[in-house]
Amino acid sequence: MDEATRETTPIRQTSTPVHQTSGTRGSKPSNLVQAIERVSFILDILAQSPQGISVRQLSRKVNLPKGTAHRLLSSLAYFGYVRQNPETKDYSLGFKLVELGHRLLNQLDLRNEAKAFLVDLAGRTKETVHLVILDQGEIVYLDRVETEESSSVLRMVSKVGSRNPAHSTAVGKVLLAQLSEKELETLIKMKGLPKRTENTITDPVQLKEHLKSIDAQGYAVDDEENEGGIRCVAAPIRNEVGRVVAAISISGPTIRMTRDIIEKKLNKEAMETALRISQKLGFQEVGYCKGTPD
Repeated sequence: MDEATRETTPIRQTSTPVHQTSGTRGSKPSNLVQAIERVSFILDILAQSPQGISVRQLSRKVNLPKGTAHRLLSSLAYFGYVRQNPETKDYSLGFKLVELGHRLLNQLDLRNEAKAFLVDLAGRTKETVHLVILDQGEIVYLDRVETEESSSVLRMVSKVGSRNPAHSTAVGKVLLAQLSEKELETLIKMKGLPKRTENTITDPVQLKEHLKSIDAQGYAVDDEENEGGIRCVAAPIRNEVGRVVAAISISGPTIRMTRDIIEKKLNKEAMETALRISQKLGFQEVGYCKGTPD
């Protein structure tokens, strides 16, 4: 079959359609534009390929001629929706999606519900406050609030929409502490435990024991594990059924955020604010116990 003939061939539907991986959609409209459908499939495949994917591999996955897949990828790359590794020539998602995702964050209920509490916490502690979720084994910053005092000494690399490893951050460790042992092992195999600083926990056994203590005490500390000169304390946010859906952190330079201040004051500030946000989301502390079905 030549390429001209294959151009009109519908994309093969598998037992698990590609387009269902990124969320539930309604019934397929009769006037669906084929090019848009193909682009949607391609973006879904790229989202499942964090290390990148070749044109040949992608064309096979979406059942398109290689030439067609290449033209679609080239067009998407022009507008920034995908990017190509200059060495391997593999394609991955582009930063235009981060920009769009940032705009979406402004519409998220969680971010809106938490905003006033984050501003209040930053104002009282005079440090930078973050709101974070766990996504595909990494943390994603949904919001960041800083004061004049918190931004005057040391700039942190965290930005809204950016990602960081979970195991080296306080917010990440709080979220990892809620995973089952099997989920945690899968994540470690997938992401590894890269060393960010001299203090980063890179041993799986040590990390598992550390997460148990975090789960028991209700908060986590990043003691210069992700960035030198920065300490953070984080606490989990729960939804109406008690499931951890996000975390907040207080972050600042080690000259201000000493271990003593964290243990005597800031850990409580983080936990109390996280609880208030959880209650705004419908969580009821009375009667809640771990192990309650989601």
